[in-house]
Amino acid sequence: MSALQTVILGVLPILWLLRRIFFPYLWQDFSYFFKLFRYAQNINRCLLKSSSFTILDIFLQQVSVRPDQNFILFQDQAYTYKDVDLKSNQMAWALKHHAKLNQGDCVAIFIGNEPAYIWIWFGLIKLGCPLACLNYNIRGKSFLHSFRTSGAKVLIAASELKHAVEEVLPTLKQQEVQVFYLSRESSTNGVESLTDKVEAASDKPIPKSYREDVNVKSIAVYIYTSGTTGLPKAAIVSHGRLLGSGFFQNLIGITPKDVIYMPLPLYHSAALLIGIRGCIQQGACCVLKTKFSVSQFWNDCRKYNVTAFQYIGETMRYLCNTPKKDNDKDHKVRIALGNGIRADVWKEFVHRFGNIKICELYASTEGNVSFYNYAGKAGTIGRYNYFQKRLRPFEIIKYDVAEDEPVRDPSGHCVRVARGETGLLIGKIFERSPFSGYAGDQSYTEKKKLRNVFKDGDLYFNTGDLLVVDREGFIYFQDRVGDTFRWKGENVATTEVSDIVGMTDFIKEANVYGVAVPNHEGRIGMTSIILKEGKEFDGKKLYSNVSDNLPSYARPRFVRIQDAMETTDTFKHRKVNLVKDGFNPLTIKDPLFFLDDSEKTYKPLDLQIYNNILQYTLKL
Repeated sequence: MSALQTVILGVLPILWLLRRIFFPYLWQDFSYFFKLFRYAQNINRCLLKSSSFTILDIFLQQVSVRPDQNFILFQDQAYTYKDVDLKSNQMAWALKHHAKLNQGDCVAIFIGNEPAYIWIWFGLIKLGCPLACLNYNIRGKSFLHSFRTSGAKVLIAASELKHAVEEVLPTLKQQEVQVFYLSRESSTNGVESLTDKVEAASDKPIPKSYREDVNVKSIAVYIYTSGTTGLPKAAIVSHGRLLGSGFFQNLIGITPKDVIYMPLPLYHSAALLIGIRGCIQQGACCVLKTKFSVSQFWNDCRKYNVTAFQYIGETMRYLCNTPKKDNDKDHKVRIALGNGIRADVWKEFVHRFGNIKICELYASTEGNVSFYNYAGKAGTIGRYNYFQKRLRPFEIIKYDVAEDEPVRDPSGHCVRVARGETGLLIGKIFERSPFSGYAGDQSYTEKKKLRNVFKDGDLYFNTGDLLVVDREGFIYFQDRVGDTFRWKGENVATTEVSDIVGMTDFIKEANVYGVAVPNHEGRIGMTSIILKEGKEFDGKKLYSNVSDNLPSYARPRFVRIQDAMETTDTFKHRKVNLVKDGFNPLTIKDPLFFLDDSEKTYKPLDLQIYNNILQYTLKL
């Protein structure tokens, strides 16, 4: 053996040891970046061949490769890739003929989870038309605002939501909106049926000429998200962004043999853009559920031979809170993909239900920053990956929660946080990492942009999320900032809720915020109010107002009556101290009330109710 070989053999173990000590996650970091880079390169190669390449091309490729493989399972119905292709053709022809759709015309959909959602979406893609995914919980003012924002001239609604449609129908008809029920007949004057027209339509392919101008920058979908502006905002999802959203299921190892359980609403990007879109990318099968059910979850997994499912943090906690059974590990699930799971719930879930790979991710519909916990460390959303940061730059900056704005140094620039310090996540906006913004009022888009962040002229996207990075480089989600909090997997805009609460005739002023509840994910709604002079609190009247105008997850569960509101120097409501106080009747001297659905009122919050909430005997 030569002297050189001897040196090399002696140095290699030392290098290996140094890497383990100082860079223990180096190979995982590089592997994740390489997979991300390779996926992006594959998409780019397809775009070089055709600038009009979209998710439709990927879907049609799967149809040609596996026409008879199940794509959608729903209740006792099964639809193959070919079935969905043909049904989307029928939908396209029916809408083309009866709604007179042309390329670029937007159609709003107002239905729950069902297979027709998928072939409506693909029928519209075949016509070159964007889809606006309305939240089926919205009503009245929120409904009209969301619909108008998309610029849609056609509405497709589920017949079981006819009362919500009829409430706004006069306004829609004034705007010459064409309204269809997804049914074979309609009992509402001014609303047409659609299912019968689809069944009578041809299933022949749609000519490419109908979508000839569609490219990666064309709008594919509008997904609604609540933010600091109050009412829902229509986030613009381009066809290019849609192509990129298939990455997560590719990354975690989903194959055509997998069966993915989908209990999340399709109007959310998690279900539509990551779930359904990811299934198409991998050629997998999706079990579509109308809504999440704790009691049916594992039975469904066994019935459909589910191998993977999507979750939000609440999903996992609900499952862990069910009574233990002997068959808890009797299933084929190997992967769970989602976001928002706490470290303690993560560990309890795996211990109880078996060796299921938890794939925690961080992303937002409109954002240009995403993370994936590829290292599998419980409680984290990912790692501060140097390679990824070079590809799509992001930063975590100091944020003044009380003033609700980034901290600026004397030169007017933002300040990066140190490791272990909580800060605001921002993503650099440039060609490789765009921010498409929102439809409608451009002030919505501008409010999400941060300018002159580290130097004059640079531009970043404000995620509105506070994160912290530990010494090992693991990233942890801390909280949301501003006027939005998350409850039951939904974003709740405090401005919108405040407007509704303030409509009650005895309330002078309302300040809505989210408070933490032990053993619950996210924050639940609470409002501090000031009564009008000479008026008394009326629990039944407030209940009637919020139940008529807000979805259940957005209704404030707690009310605090104050004599005066704390405000900032710019007269904005301060929420920090209210959030810290929570809803504890032992420490809060102000009158407190609790929303009681059984009695349809807000009743005094006493110690017994408070203890029942903490002991989880009273479910929220």
